[in-house]
Amino acid sequence: MNYLLGIDQGTTQTTAVIVDENGVMLEKNSSQLPARFPQAGWVEQEPSDIVRTVKEACAPLIDKYEISAVGFDNQGETFVVWDAETGEAVTPAIVWQDTRGQSVCDSLASSVDQIWLRQTTGLLLDSYFSAPKLKWVFEKYPDLRKKAHEGKLKFGTTETWVIWSLTNGKLHVTDPSTASRTLLFDMNKFEWDEDLLKLFDVPRSMLPEVKPSAGYIGDVDFGNGKPLPLHALLVDQQAALFGQACFKAGEMKCSFGTGSFLLMNIGDKPKLSNNGLLTTVGWNFNGHTAYAFDGGIFVTGSAVQWLRDNLKFIPDSASSHNAANNSKDGGVVVVPALQGLAAPHWRTDVQGAMFGLNRSTTSDDIVRATLDGIACRVYEVVTAMSQDAGTPPPHLKVDGGPSGNHYLMQMIADLLDLEVRVSAALEATAIGIANLAGVSALGTSFDVLSANWKSETSYSPKMSEEERGKKLSQWNKAVEAVKGFHH
Repeated sequence: MNYLLGIDQGTTQTTAVIVDENGVMLEKNSSQLPARFPQAGWVEQEPSDIVRTVKEACAPLIDKYEISAVGFDNQGETFVVWDAETGEAVTPAIVWQDTRGQSVCDSLASSVDQIWLRQTTGLLLDSYFSAPKLKWVFEKYPDLRKKAHEGKLKFGTTETWVIWSLTNGKLHVTDPSTASRTLLFDMNKFEWDEDLLKLFDVPRSMLPEVKPSAGYIGDVDFGNGKPLPLHALLVDQQAALFGQACFKAGEMKCSFGTGSFLLMNIGDKPKLSNNGLLTTVGWNFNGHTAYAFDGGIFVTGSAVQWLRDNLKFIPDSASSHNAANNSKDGGVVVVPALQGLAAPHWRTDVQGAMFGLNRSTTSDDIVRATLDGIACRVYEVVTAMSQDAGTPPPHLKVDGGPSGNHYLMQMIADLLDLEVRVSAALEATAIGIANLAGVSALGTSFDVLSANWKSETSYSPKMSEEERGKKLSQWNKAVEAVKGFHH
C-alpha cells in the first residue's frame, strides 16, 4: 500500500493526515497554533511556532507509515520575512486577517488602475492580501526595506517559510495558487509581475520560485531525519476544492473554520466577477489548470467562539445548535461582521451589529441570530457566484468543524433552496493536498478521486418561499443599516 502525507498548515492549527492511494484517510494528528493581537486589527503568529506545529503534527505519522509522497497546503495570504543568510525571521508571521496594510491600500487607491489590477491578479486592492502588508513593513522599518533591496531578505507564505526552514534554505518555493494570493502575481501568465513588484516596492530577489501545484519539488525532512519527497503545494482553500472533488466547472464547496471560504471551479480560463468576488488560480500543473471564483467570509467559527468566550452565552461551540433551536424570538438579527464584511461587499470598515432587541430577548435568540447571520453571508456569496457563472451549482459541498452544526447547515440549505452535502471527511483540505500528491507521485486519476468522494449527511431545503423572503429581507435591511452607520 502506498501512503500519502497531507499537511494542512491552517490559521488555528496544523493538521497532518495519512491517506491511502484511494484517498481514504487512515489517521490524523493536529497541533494548535497560537496567535497574538498586539493592537486592534493586527493578527500575528510566531514564525517558529508554525515550523514547530508542522513537525509536531507530522511526527507520529511519519514514524508509523512508509510515505510515498507529501502534499503541503497553507493559509494563503499569511507571510513571513526572514534573513537569507541566517534563516532567522525578521518579522512575525503577519496573518491574512490582519488589516495593517489598509493605509497602504488607501494611499495607492487613487493612483492604481483597479481594472488592470483585477485583470492581472483577479484580486482587489485590499489588505487581506500579502503585498500591502509587506509594503507597510517596508514603510515602517526602512532598514528592512534596505536589506530587502540588497538581496538579504526572503519572503514567503507559511509553506514557503516552513519548507525553507526544513531544508536549510535549499528550497525557496511556492505554487501558482498561493502566488495568486499575494497581489504580485500575474494569474494569466503564471509569473511574478514586474509592474506589481514596482507598485508595492518588492524586490524580485525576495520572492520564491513558482513551481507547478503538483510534481516532484524536492525532499523535505519533517523532523525525524528521513527526508520525504514533496509532490504538491496549494493554498488551503484550493486544496479543499480538490479534496471535495470539484473538478468540473460549476462545482463549488464551502469550507467552514475560522471563516467560511467558498470556491467555485470555473474551468481553465480566468473570468472576472461582476459581483464582488475574486478570481484565483485553483491549481496549475502538467496541463491541468483550474481557475476559481473565490468568496471569503472572514468570521464564522470565530463568531461562535465570540458567543462562547466573550459573551459566555454557550459553554462550547457545539451547544450553539441547541441554543438556536431553543430561541423563541425570530425578530433578532445579528450581522456578524466582527472583522469587516468581505465578499461580496468588501467593506473592511464595517463592524458587527444586532437589531431587534427587546426586554424578552435571551442569549438563545442572539446565538440563533448569529448562526442565521453566518448562513445569510453564505447565501450572499453563493448567489453572487451563481450570477457570475450564469447558473446555480448542482449542490453545495461543505466541510470543516461548523459543517457539523445541524441548525446552521439546515438554514443554509433553506436560504439557498439547494441541497447541502456534508463531506464524510471533515479534513477535506488535508486530504485534498494528499490526494494531489498522489496524482503526481502515484498517477491517481481524477475519476478515482471523484468516485471515492462521499457525503456523510445532506440537508434538503424545507423553508417556505414566504419565510425565506422575509428572512432575507430582514437581513438586507440590517446590512444596509450597518453600512450606513459606518459610512
